[in-house]
Amino acid sequence: MKKWSPETWRQLPIKQQPEYKNIKQLQKVEKSLAGLPPLASADEARALKRELADVAAGKAFLLQGGDCAESFAEFSEDNLRRFFRVLLQMTMALMYGASCPVVKVGRIAGQFAKPRSDNTEKKDGKELPAYRGDMINAMEFDEEGRDPDPERLLRAYYQGAATINYLRTLARGGYASLNRINRWNMEFAASSAQGKRFEDLVARINECIGFIRACRLPIDDVEQFSEASFFTSHEALLLNYEAALTRADKTDGRHYAGSAHMLWIGDRTRSPDEAHVEFMRGIANPIGMKVGPSMTVDGLLKLIDILNPENEPGRLTLISRMGSTKVGELLPPLIRAVRKAGKTVVWACDPMHGNTIKSPSGYKTRKFTDILAEVRQFFAIHKAEGTFAGGVHFEMTGQDVTECLGGAQAISELNLSDRYHTHCDPRLNGSQALELAFLIAETLKKQKG
Repeated sequence: MKKWSPETWRQLPIKQQPEYKNIKQLQKVEKSLAGLPPLASADEARALKRELADVAAGKAFLLQGGDCAESFAEFSEDNLRRFFRVLLQMTMALMYGASCPVVKVGRIAGQFAKPRSDNTEKKDGKELPAYRGDMINAMEFDEEGRDPDPERLLRAYYQGAATINYLRTLARGGYASLNRINRWNMEFAASSAQGKRFEDLVARINECIGFIRACRLPIDDVEQFSEASFFTSHEALLLNYEAALTRADKTDGRHYAGSAHMLWIGDRTRSPDEAHVEFMRGIANPIGMKVGPSMTVDGLLKLIDILNPENEPGRLTLISRMGSTKVGELLPPLIRAVRKAGKTVVWACDPMHGNTIKSPSGYKTRKFTDILAEVRQFFAIHKAEGTFAGGVHFEMTGQDVTECLGGAQAISELNLSDRYHTHCDPRLNGSQALELAFLIAETLKKQKG
């Protein structure tokens, strides 16, 4: 392998990039970012890698989820708290049902850019650059807003900094304590179809806590009962931003991307001879890679060798995104090849991106039944192959949106327009996300049994 630096990606072809008109302004912003503190530390990235090594060994489960694309307009304390509450509720459902630790990784504090199928968008005979996420341009269909603006990179950084700071406060400041588990459900129970089910789970957990206290064990002094470990992640799409926040760590001398604890490569940017793979091979963070229907056995093994040449446990997560109708045929040969080659990876299931449809009313949506079908097949395939189904990767929100069809709420096509707020792809709402967590927990429990 040739020598790597945070800048070697610039020498290679690159996909899914905006066309900035003012290159000098872009360079000025990159320089500003390079002088700012990282959002995630190397120590935290190493801690996540250790937890993911447990997932690869079948000793823990990865729960990764969050917004399809974060927005500047919907940024608020209330939305962040709702997201974190749902993630904690999903964690409790999985931990209690499956009896294993859950590694919590949010798609948050940096998920501001999205790949697009087309570079332009047409409306009423007018053609403009496609919306690529708030860190690049505006969702509004006008020339000024759709023009890529380098200053948006700085706004994304500062919103990411505020986000991760607030989430750390929730994770370590008492909100995540099991003593407050009843409060997580107060606003949720009255409005959610899953509220009663979570209440029953809370009652069982409280009985366990009561028994531990009766044994005179110092539960209030145990960190695992009073705090929650939480990590951030996003797709490493805009390498100008990622490279500017990459730092060499004095502890081990390796380079860490400081924009998040974990980054992943999308299905459209994983060419082994292009810029995104080049950048990702050199950072020491745990990384992920989407594995879609076009992935071949030889292509996957080559990418694994490039991205994890030392076969380091916890380094590489393979995020399968096949679709419910294709996963049964396409995933098993890949799993077998990886296992036969002796590669240590985390296998996670993204049941969202392969199951997107367009409703008769024109809304992009997903069916809860398709999402669940892909998850269940993912677990069944791994059980049949004798490998570990390591985790799930969802696009979800704590808000009560109506973007995905079905679930216990029985959202229909007629309901999609009620609260369809996404800036890109449809997300599971809080009730649907928790329902899915309960169903996954049941599947894990049956497999262990």
